[in-house]
Amino acid sequence: MTSALRSFFGGTKSVEDFQEESNQKNELRRRLGALDVVLIGTGDIIGAGIFVITGTAAAKYAGPAIIISFLIAAVACAFAGLCYAEMAAMIPVSGSAYSYAYASGGEVLAWIIGWDLMLEYLVGSALCAQGWSAYLKKFFKYCGVTLGPNLTNTPWKWDAENGFSAGDGYIDLPALLVVAIVSVVLVVGVRQSANFNHFFVVFKLAVILLFIVATWAHIDGKNFDPFFPPPSEKHEYGVHGIFLATTQVFFAFIGFDAVANTAQETHNPARDMPIGILGSLVLCTFLYIMVCVNLVGIAPYYTLETAAPLAQAVENIGMKWLSVATTIGALAGLTSVITVALMSQPRVFYSMSRDGLLPQAFAKVHPKFKTPYITTITTGIVCALMSGFVPLDVLNSMSSVGTLLAFAIVCISVAILRYTRPDVERKFKVPGGPLLVPVLGAAISLGLIIQSGGASILRVVVWMAIGLVVYIVYGRTHSVLRHKHDAAAHIEPGTTKGDVKVDGDIKA
Repeated sequence: MTSALRSFFGGTKSVEDFQEESNQKNELRRRLGALDVVLIGTGDIIGAGIFVITGTAAAKYAGPAIIISFLIAAVACAFAGLCYAEMAAMIPVSGSAYSYAYASGGEVLAWIIGWDLMLEYLVGSALCAQGWSAYLKKFFKYCGVTLGPNLTNTPWKWDAENGFSAGDGYIDLPALLVVAIVSVVLVVGVRQSANFNHFFVVFKLAVILLFIVATWAHIDGKNFDPFFPPPSEKHEYGVHGIFLATTQVFFAFIGFDAVANTAQETHNPARDMPIGILGSLVLCTFLYIMVCVNLVGIAPYYTLETAAPLAQAVENIGMKWLSVATTIGALAGLTSVITVALMSQPRVFYSMSRDGLLPQAFAKVHPKFKTPYITTITTGIVCALMSGFVPLDVLNSMSSVGTLLAFAIVCISVAILRYTRPDVERKFKVPGGPLLVPVLGAAISLGLIIQSGGASILRVVVWMAIGLVVYIVYGRTHSVLRHKHDAAAHIEPGTTKGDVKVDGDIKA
């Protein structure tokens, strides 16, 4: 890399630096084992994808072929999951895709993906909080209490044709409050947060299995015909609709990205991370497919355009008891997703702050609870406001594009490091060589971004532009790595800024 290019991209942070941070500078407690990691991943994956987005994606885009949409998303996630497993075992630190991009593509790319992860986790958590609010309204309805629209709906709506319009309420208060409560739990500690998450994971898995078993006999083959509905004036459907639905549900697989953020808090990252990432992905993909088959089998796809599709579908076939159980399971499931996502976001902040790209306050760890409490509180406030005021459709499209971009960057990072750092020990390797899986994973992710639509891409581009301004104004001038390079160049006469020896590596 030339001096000018290295100056622009900021240079890479060596794998050894990351490993040293994990082993010697870890202020976070190592409390998590392999089972904890699997359950954390399951807690984040099984949530809005099943309880909220499945119905609207089927009704508006794919019809019964929503099953195909989930299969496509699962294949793309399998490629990305293998890449995440290799990177997490090799670079066992908080930050996930941000840290991996720093090691492979340089500081600017790391900043871009870190800024993207901020959007991804914030928006995903807010979306789940609104789904949680919808199921809470249904639960209170079963109890004979009606929650009015003024305090349970956002003040705006969004659709692709007309843009923003007036909504049905002033604020989605239940969504805002659940984010606030979860944020308080996360400040207390990762072990307590993990126990909090495990309870909800086990409960929602039991409800999902109950839904699958209880509705199997009620599946009507007529509901699968036509399996590929033809496009209409109001809905896409067809091949394009299947891919649009794929981009809608894709963010629900973000769980293994969240798992990667806990690497610095696991007992044995080289073992626990691959097991947690791949184990949670396999388990959740199976459950997604089974729920999709049963859901579109018991209810015509065009009746599923609701924020509580599972509960509504079983209620329509006369199984009110199961509707109540599903509603409670959804509340538990969405709570666990919000917990994991809001646990992951501050750890990205934490990593970026330690690298000097964000103010040092974001790297502060609570003296008693040993959690990044300032970033947890900040994240909770921003997410609560988004969940209370931003429309569901806007949140969903933005989160999916952000997730896909993160997956593509991680896949590319694996391929780059296989060639630039073949000497680094890899306790887990992506099968098929350095190119097959990473290239396929990146290509599928980028292809789905293109399919997501111009409005969704534009929102993310605007967010990235804001991020680059922040980087130029603050991150670039406070970067720890840049200061190392500049100091080394000043101390060693005869070297150039394009060929500086730092920590034993030549950064060209």
